[in-house]
Amino acid sequence: MAPKALDLFQAYSQGKLPKEEGGYIVSSFFQQTSAYAIYEVVAYNNVKNLYLSGDGLTFETDGSKLFVLVEPATFPQKYIEPFRRDRGLKIPHRFSELDVFTSKNQIRVMVSKEPIISYSSFTILRPTGVNFSLIFYHTDEVLDTLNYFFQETLNKEAQIPRSDARKGAELVIKGINKFGVW
Repeated sequence: MAPKALDLFQAYSQGKLPKEEGGYIVSSFFQQTSAYAIYEVVAYNNVKNLYLSGDGLTFETDGSKLFVLVEPATFPQKYIEPFRRDRGLKIPHRFSELDVFTSKNQIRVMVSKEPIISYSSFTILRPTGVNFSLIFYHTDEVLDTLNYFFQETLNKEAQIPRSDARKGAELVIKGINKFGVW
């Protein structure tokens, strides 16, 4: 049975990255001092070239990117537009460009309303610390796998109650369904 997901850089070193059929890459950027987190979801297919660069893995192909921002209730910059926040805390969206869900414990999950298209190439940064980059293979059940992944990570990493993590994951899948690479 083929794996549903692998560490991106491990898959690259083992020659297991799908090129023609593509996949979904999920990268995390956690803050060390709080539950604030940014996830990037990139869908791609038909890779022309793939290579390691100084700071990450470069794909020569088009990609669709979705941002997921998890903001704890105590975040001091919560009223500042996400694109204007400090380095490491920003995503390229205004509040009006995000679907927002607030959990029972006041943690907000914000998801891009529309994917951002990256034409010709994109680079996935090499994760550091507790961050990760995973490749989810494009299979018939990949959306169910991604839904389960986001339910679990929102619940366990972001401390969102399980029932609300389910709603947050559904918001992410709604955004992923708008990807136009297939």
